[in-house]
Amino acid sequence: MSTVLAVSEAKRQLGAIIDRAHLAHDPVYLTRRGHPVVAIVDAIEFDRLLRLAEDAEDAIAAIAARREMAETEQTPVPWDDVKAELGLV
Repeated sequence: MSTVLAVSEAKRQLGAIIDRAHLAHDPVYLTRRGHPVVAIVDAIEFDRLLRLAEDAEDAIAAIAARREMAETEQTPVPWDDVKAELGLV
């Protein structure tokens, strides 16, 4: 169950908010004038979410590259050719 607090209230409860996010793995959303501005989450969970987002971006880029190859009827450049062209061999 996520918690939503005004920033002004969060200032008074910082320790409890940190415990809730870290120990209970319950994100805490802070608002200003009723609009969400930040979320406090456990650091390990945040890193996991970043990795998942990066993996999703990579998958989307791979799908787009495959689609472009199919549309242009181009073949992929072999990795050894790329390395040679960049002087990495």
